[in-house]
Amino acid sequence: MPLSRPCAIMLDSAEPVSALSVLVTADPLAKAQAARDFRAAVLAGRALIPCDPPDSPARPQKPDLVPASQLARRRLGSPEGRAALLHAIAHIELNAIDLAMDMIARFAHAPDIIGETDDFVCDWSSVANDEARHFVMIEERLTELGFSYGDFPAHGGLWDAAMATRSDVAARLAIAPLVLEARGLDVTPGLIEKLDQARDTHSADILRIIYEEEVGHVAIGMKWLRYTARVRKVDPETLFKTMVTEFFNGRIRPPFNHVARSKAQFPLSYYTGIVSEGAKSRAH
Repeated sequence: MPLSRPCAIMLDSAEPVSALSVLVTADPLAKAQAARDFRAAVLAGRALIPCDPPDSPARPQKPDLVPASQLARRRLGSPEGRAALLHAIAHIELNAIDLAMDMIARFAHAPDIIGETDDFVCDWSSVANDEARHFVMIEERLTELGFSYGDFPAHGGLWDAAMATRSDVAARLAIAPLVLEARGLDVTPGLIEKLDQARDTHSADILRIIYEEEVGHVAIGMKWLRYTARVRKVDPETLFKTMVTEFFNGRIRPPFNHVARSKAQFPLSYYTGIVSEGAKSRAH
C-alpha cells in the first residue's frame, strides 16, 4: 500500500510547536489540549520534532498508581461503579496520548522511518489528537457523575510497555497498537453492552465513538509495522510475532474481535498463532 503525504513537517513560522510540549505537560486537560495544538501545528507546517524524549512523561499527582492486581472490580449498577470503569478508560486514553507523542519524538527520525517521517508524524499526531478528544469526553462524563480523573487508583502497565520497547520502533508498533490497543477492540463491545444494560446510554455512546476510532489507530499501527518490515526486508507477520515474543511480558488471550481487527487490516494469522504464548519482556 503506497504511503500518502497528507501534511508536511517543516518550520515556516516563528512559533513552532514541539512534540515535547505534550510529554512535559502534567495536567491531564492541559496535556490533551497540547496534543490538539501539536496536531494543528503539524497540519500548518509548524511542528518541531525533537530526537530526545524523556523516558517518562509528566504526570499529575493523582491517580495513585498500584499494581493491576490491586485494582478493585466494581459493578456497573451504581454511579460509582460506572465512574470507576470510565476512570480506567480515561487513564488508558491519557497514556495513549503520551504513547502517540513518544512514538513521534522517539522514532520519527529512526533509520526505519526516516524516509517517510512526514507521513509518520502526520499519522501519529492524528492518533494523539483522537486520544486527547477521548480523554476530554470521558473526563466530562466523570464530572457529570460527580467524579474526576484522579479519584480512583490506576496502574502503570501501559508506560512499562512503552519503556520495554523504547529501543526498537518495530517492537513499539507490535506491542502498543497491535497488542494493547487491539485488545480494546476485543473488550469494548462487551463494556458498551453492560453500560446499555445499566441504562447509562451516555457513557455507552462515548465508548462507541472511541471503539470506532480505535479501529483506525490499530490500522495505523499495522500500516507502519508493514512499512518497517519492507524496510528491513522481512515478512511482516514474522516481524510481529518476533517482536511480541521478545518484548511482550504477558499473554495474547482470546476471545478476539475478528470483525474489528479485519477492518483494521490485522489478519487472523498474526495473532492466533501466538495465543497464550507468554514471553518475558526483554531487558534494556
